[in-house]
Amino acid sequence: MVHPTFFIRPFGAEEWPAYRAIRLRALADAPDAFGSTLAAEEALAPETWAARLARSTTSGIDRALAAEANGEFIGLAWAKEDGDDPAIVNLFQMWVAPEARGQGVAGALLDDAVRWATARGAQALQLGVTCTNADALRLYERAGFVEAGVREPLRPGSDLMEQRMRLTLPGPARSGRP
Repeated sequence: MVHPTFFIRPFGAEEWPAYRAIRLRALADAPDAFGSTLAAEEALAPETWAARLARSTTSGIDRALAAEANGEFIGLAWAKEDGDDPAIVNLFQMWVAPEARGQGVAGALLDDAVRWATARGAQALQLGVTCTNADALRLYERAGFVEAGVREPLRPGSDLMEQRMRLTLPGPARSGRP
């Protein structure tokens, strides 16, 4: 069991080996929860991992989050401004280690992503969740996410479906899109 004291922070560019390790752990633990596969991610060169994380720290539109307890990474999530609509932030790669589940880590990762998106002036946070992942669906519904009406295959060749969900973010009164 993880000590109940944990914190959420952005990954630093130099932490790509730790990011790679936890990302691969997430894919091994929950192979049906992500748009990528363990085999595809394991095949990536170290330079690719380093560049991916470096972009997150310099792009201004990404926030790669680490959940850490006792010097160990116990979760991750990635928030990124939508390339087609800067009023939307997409959340993906969210995962919490089995030994840290039920301790508020997922909620804290989600809260950080919401704060970051809200501070950017985004109007909505959206994500995709595998339709068979009941725990994740309940977490997002409790946080106020609603179905966005789009179901699509998790990844090419998969029979699993992914449900799009959306959370309207707090902010000044807005007209037009939610």
